[in-house]
Amino acid sequence: MNHFYALLNRMKYINRWGLMRNTRAENLSEHSLETAVIAHALAIIGNKRFNKNYDCDRIAVLAMYHDCSEILTGDLPTPVKYFNPSIKTAYHNVEDYARNKLISYLPDDIKNEYIDIFIPNDNQLDMWKIVKAADKISAIIKCIEEKNAGNTEFNKAYFTLMNTVKEMHMPEVELFLEEFLPSYELTLDEQE
Repeated sequence: MNHFYALLNRMKYINRWGLMRNTRAENLSEHSLETAVIAHALAIIGNKRFNKNYDCDRIAVLAMYHDCSEILTGDLPTPVKYFNPSIKTAYHNVEDYARNKLISYLPDDIKNEYIDIFIPNDNQLDMWKIVKAADKISAIIKCIEEKNAGNTEFNKAYFTLMNTVKEMHMPEVELFLEEFLPSYELTLDEQE
């Protein structure tokens, strides 16, 4: 019996933003899809507007699975993850263990297809930068949604995340922030 896919199905039970008061809960499954959509968009923008050569489909897949370790670890809040170097290192070890544990649930003939998805390698560094940026943009969108609902709890996170993303100095990210992010501030009627 192989548990891998049943465990992935549990992403919908992992809530994010545990230290924050939310007007609407966001689960890991929602976040992963949104991150994949944004990562795919960033890759397309990079290719079409900045002459990059990203593998858009591969980036979308990497983003889809980028937080799967949280199925076993839960979502540890960012301020805790990065509180100090020893906690950061320890948490990375826990994430590595969780990723390897998930992979171990696959049969041998399928396992190798997921190793490169779950465990970053040097050949995929540019792709992982796109996924990281998309992950942060997804968090910015959550902050915008909360702010639009009148929840000021996310104000500081919004500014911190915006600064983090801008400091990445990625043209495809800057274009997304300028051209596409403002629509997230609008209501459905305003988007027509």
